[in-house]
Amino acid sequence: MAVKVLVVDDSGFFRRRVSEILSADSNIQVVGTATNGKEAIDQALALKPDVITMDYEMPMMDGITAVRHIMQRCPTPVLMFSSLTHEGARVTLDALDAGAVDFLPKNFEDISRNPEKVKQLLCEKILSISRSNRRANTYSAPAPVAAPAPTPAPASASSYGSHAPSRPAPAPIPARTHAPVSSGPSSPAPKRKAYKLVAIGTSTGGPVALQRVLTQLPANFPAPLVLIQHMPAAFTKAFAERLDKLCRISVKEAEDGDILRPGLALLAPGGKQMMIDGRGAVKILPGDERLNYKPSVDITFGSAAKSYGDKVLAVVLTGMGADGREGARLLKQSGSAIWAQDEASCVIYGMPMAIVKADLADAIYGLEDIGKHLVEACI
Repeated sequence: MAVKVLVVDDSGFFRRRVSEILSADSNIQVVGTATNGKEAIDQALALKPDVITMDYEMPMMDGITAVRHIMQRCPTPVLMFSSLTHEGARVTLDALDAGAVDFLPKNFEDISRNPEKVKQLLCEKILSISRSNRRANTYSAPAPVAAPAPTPAPASASSYGSHAPSRPAPAPIPARTHAPVSSGPSSPAPKRKAYKLVAIGTSTGGPVALQRVLTQLPANFPAPLVLIQHMPAAFTKAFAERLDKLCRISVKEAEDGDILRPGLALLAPGGKQMMIDGRGAVKILPGDERLNYKPSVDITFGSAAKSYGDKVLAVVLTGMGADGREGARLLKQSGSAIWAQDEASCVIYGMPMAIVKADLADAIYGLEDIGKHLVEACI
C-alpha cells in the first residue's frame, strides 16, 4: 500500500514540485496539500496521512505551532523543510522538540539543478519516516528538575572550564502530551568503570534523544564526551549552543585541536569528520565525498578504539541505516563497552538494530534510562 502524504507549504511552486517528485514514486501517494498551519491541522484530521511535509514560515499559523497541534490531536510523522541558516537551524530544532521526526534543507536551487538527487533523497526520507515509531516522540517530559545543591569540585575540577560546576539545572524540554512509552525488558544496570571517553552516535530522532540523555548528567560528570549526530554543517553550531543551555555539562561544536576533558561534550561539526588521537586531542577533517555520512559515527568510533582501547563507553541511539556498526565492532574488539537504545523508545530503530543484530551490544536500554546509567557507570 502506498504511503499517503500531505504536503504543507505556502509557496505554490514548492507545493507543486514536492507533489510532483513524490507522485513519481509508485510507493507514495500525495493525498492533499495545505497552504498554512491551520489548513494542515484540518487536512491531517480529515485525510489521516501517513506522513506530512511541513514548511515553517506560513501565514495564519506557522509550522511549529501546527506540528504541536497535530501531535496532540492525530500524531503523524512530520518531515520539516528548513533553510540552511543559523536561524533555520534554531527553528528546525524547535520543530523537532514539538514532535517532528526529521528535516530536509529547503533549497530551491537543488530542486532545479539536481532533480534526480532531490527525488531520491526526499522519497527515501518519506518512506523511512512512514515506518517511524511515533510513540517515541509522544512521551511526557519529566517534571522540571530543582536546582541541585552545589557539588564539591573534584581534584581535576579545573579541567571543566570556569562555569561548569555551577551550571544551573537544565531547562525542561517541551512536554509531550501522551503517555510514556513502555520500553519493555532491558539490560541490568551497568557496573562502574573508569572510562576515558563516552562516545554517542545518532541520526533521525537524535536531537531530542541527545537532549533527554545529556540533561541527566551532572556538571561533575567525570568522563569527556563526543557526540556524532547526522546533521548539516549549518545546524551543528546551533544545536551545540542549544544543548549547552539545557545541560549542566558544557557542550560545544568541536574544533580542530580541542582537548577532551571531563564534563565537556564535543559535537562533531556537520559536513566534516571528527577523530580522536591518543593525546585526547580532536582532529577535524574535511568530509570525504565517498562517505555517506558527514560526520560519520564509524569514523569517530574507530579512532576512539585505536586511541583508547578498552576505556570507551559507546552508545548508539535512534537513527536510520547502520552507521556506527563497524566502528562499534572495532571498539568491541578493543574491549570497550557498547550500549544500544531499545526499539520501543527509538524514533527509527535502524542504527541500534544494526548493533544488536551484529551481537555487539553489551546492554540495551530505553531512552529514559540511558542518562542515569551513564552516571552509574562513570561516577
